[in-house]
Amino acid sequence: MKNIIIVLVAIIIIGLGAYFLIPGSFQDADKTQYQSAPNELTPAPADEPTTEISTTTPTSIDQTSIGKSVEGREIPVYHYGSGDTEILFVGGIHGGYSWNTVLLAYEAMDYLEANPSLIPANVKITIIPVLNPDGLNKVVGSPARFEVVDAPTELAEMVAGRFNANEVDLNRNFDCAWQATGKWQTKTVSGGNAVFSEPESQALKNYVETNKPSAVVVWYSAAGGVFSSSCQNGILAETKELTNTYATASGYTKYDEFDAYPLTGDMVNWLAKENIPAISVLLTNHTDIEWNKNKAGIEATLKSFAE
Repeated sequence: MKNIIIVLVAIIIIGLGAYFLIPGSFQDADKTQYQSAPNELTPAPADEPTTEISTTTPTSIDQTSIGKSVEGREIPVYHYGSGDTEILFVGGIHGGYSWNTVLLAYEAMDYLEANPSLIPANVKITIIPVLNPDGLNKVVGSPARFEVVDAPTELAEMVAGRFNANEVDLNRNFDCAWQATGKWQTKTVSGGNAVFSEPESQALKNYVETNKPSAVVVWYSAAGGVFSSSCQNGILAETKELTNTYATASGYTKYDEFDAYPLTGDMVNWLAKENIPAISVLLTNHTDIEWNKNKAGIEATLKSFAE
């Protein structure tokens, strides 16, 4: 009996020695199993979402805002290219009355995004697709991009969208021959209670004065032509060149000035007062964007500023 007890004690001693002395033995068996493939065997807790790596090429578009409208809507601005020479394009100053200029601006944005090589290395293109989002929203039900089917085709339905939410014609609110009341065709319209009294025109002013673009193209409708700017100080040589470049490429007729009726507080004429070359491009009607014409005008303008 004594011999049996001695044998059992010896077996126990040998077993304990193996447990403590042999590296990576029994005590690490379970831990090693899970450490070998933690992502497979130890899933993240349910409240910690797994991070996914995007395979989408980053876009070069930089979208910001230049300010807000009377009703608090953002006025977005988009940038393409990174050069020091900035060319600014503006649509929708008359909101829903010239909704086709807004769609033209968005079409130009799509085109530049799809064809970034068209932008010269020294050029940055800036597009404000709709300066009057409240007026646009009033007519098409959206302050930004919309579908053509949502837009009216009857001119009478568009007129109410020409003005901002304060019933001011924004293209009569700039600092060139400004008056509190102005003319639009045969109608009397409000130019605001002071120069730049409206948040939309003030936002444009702030952007221009801060960034000092080299040239500005503003889309309007509808008369069919490219018009130079001036503010009772003659037409800048650079403006004449810009007018000729856009008109020749697009096929629109060029004009030294818009003289169908007296203009007060006009945006492009204020730009001329600031010695910035600027033109008004008036589409032929209120419903077509005339893309081929304007694409040619845009491309020619970009080439004219390439170094």
